[in-house]
Amino acid sequence: MKKAIIIGASTGIGRALARVLLNNNYKVGITGIEKNILKELNHISNTNLSVKYLDCASHGNSKVINDLINWLGGLDLLVFSAGIGHLDKNLGFEIENEANQLNVLGFTEIADKAYKYFESKQHGHFVTITSIAGLRGNRIAPAYHAAKSYQISYLQGLRQKAEKSNLSITITDIRPGFVDTGLVNKKHFWMAPKEKAAQQIFNIIKKKQTVGYVTRRWYIIALILRIIPNWIYNRV
Repeated sequence: MKKAIIIGASTGIGRALARVLLNNNYKVGITGIEKNILKELNHISNTNLSVKYLDCASHGNSKVINDLINWLGGLDLLVFSAGIGHLDKNLGFEIENEANQLNVLGFTEIADKAYKYFESKQHGHFVTITSIAGLRGNRIAPAYHAAKSYQISYLQGLRQKAEKSNLSITITDIRPGFVDTGLVNKKHFWMAPKEKAAQQIFNIIKKKQTVGYVTRRWYIIALILRIIPNWIYNRV
């Protein structure tokens, strides 16, 4: 039985992915910040599931992860699925910095923890749910787009580090487009149900891909974003 931790799995994509992993013979530890939801999950009768409270933007990440690793009896897969972003309504630095605290600082701490653990074991799989938003900056949510770009670059650095060290560590960057997680009130272009997104993420994990788009057709948008000139993009 494989052992996995999902950071940020009390709701949305993370929770849907946890369900997929459990259905595919994984033992799973999950974390989240929604205490009422975590309390409900703790009452689920499943000996292969452990639930912990974790605010990635605060201290104590390593302790919670260590506790889950001890409960699992090891670790094969760690998925960072936590994230936050605000649409720009001139809310100022304090609000924008909430995205930085989680998407940059919290992510970096957990990515470093995961890599060092897998490095000590000579193998493992670290997955981060980044976003197609990380491919270009955007006026709607500047901090969110910038933070996701940081994650994409950081993962590339970890991947290069593992390859240069000849370690069997897989670093996977999963870039969703719009996913219906219940946090957005209106429908968006190519919005996918979270269950469909979770199944495609699991397929990417099984194949040990380095980069994957969810749903797959967002790869087309990624290609367009790469080639479109700034003078056109800035007017969109």
